[in-house]
Amino acid sequence: MINIVILTLLVVIAIAIIRMKDLFAVVMLLGIYGLLSASFFVAMDAVDVAFTEAAVGAGISTLLMLVVISMTGRREITTRHKPFSALFVVAITGFLLIYGTLDMPYFGSADAPIHGHVAPRYINDSMQEIGIPNIVTSVLASYRAFDTFGEVVVIFTAGIGVLALLSVVRRPEDPEQIAVINDSMHERHLVIRIIAKILIPFILLFALYVQFHGDFGPGGGFQAGVIFAAAIILYTMLFGLSTARRVINQSLIRLVAATGVLLYGSVGLATLLSGGNFFDYNVLANDPIAGQHLGIALIELGVGCTVAVVIIIIFFNFAARREMQLNNKKQHQDKKNKESSSC
Repeated sequence: MINIVILTLLVVIAIAIIRMKDLFAVVMLLGIYGLLSASFFVAMDAVDVAFTEAAVGAGISTLLMLVVISMTGRREITTRHKPFSALFVVAITGFLLIYGTLDMPYFGSADAPIHGHVAPRYINDSMQEIGIPNIVTSVLASYRAFDTFGEVVVIFTAGIGVLALLSVVRRPEDPEQIAVINDSMHERHLVIRIIAKILIPFILLFALYVQFHGDFGPGGGFQAGVIFAAAIILYTMLFGLSTARRVINQSLIRLVAATGVLLYGSVGLATLLSGGNFFDYNVLANDPIAGQHLGIALIELGVGCTVAVVIIIIFFNFAARREMQLNNKKQHQDKKNKESSSC
């Protein structure tokens, strides 16, 4: 019954997102869609996936989209043409996808190939071979470590792409102007700032807990990186981008992003040089289980660093672009005011 209710709400929200023209409302509905998806994953006992969906789908993605809307505008531009050809292509593609699922086993079927080969292998042998209780971490960080390495490289590449497309040349910042902005923000957001100062250390501490507790419960580098980035973004939104730039060195965080990927890849190279296969952590220590723990801890640290820093880089670049637009508008308005006063 719970699954039916959640799936029904997901369908209703998806239809509402398609029909709405207010982009702010669309972003809010997307955040609700992410939370409902996370709830559905919890109901299906996929807690690690739910953790990631809640942090990324309902958290960071919503913040980034709100920053983009502040740059592009809240209302969607209405188009006059009717793209029937595009609708036809989408309908045909959807039909083919649904047709392709007809040969798949029924949902939850005990006769499905995954339940006859892959799942029993992980469930029965994971604890003996890897030595950690969380089977999801065993699969992602050990059995499928090469796939996860590819995902980390994709995330790092996304950060580099944002830097290449959205990086702006910053003008020297005026300390007096920054002080005036901070004072005005302090007056408007006094209560929120005080609460944030209390919460941010605990958010960072929770990120570390998720980072190093992923072997024993839900969590790991991906979730920890998102939570850590959320704390930095909260600080930036409340204390200003200029203040955040002074606290967080931009060159340093770019170096950390690259270091995370290099740390992950270096673990694979270390296993090769030690006589094992790529990402075969058994050769990292005399005890194979100890080698697995060491290898997983190192690559999870690399994942956490890369994910956190790439999200921070993306947010900082979007916020800097928005700041530049606001400054240009202000300069243009000041120029018009001077011209009108001179006339």
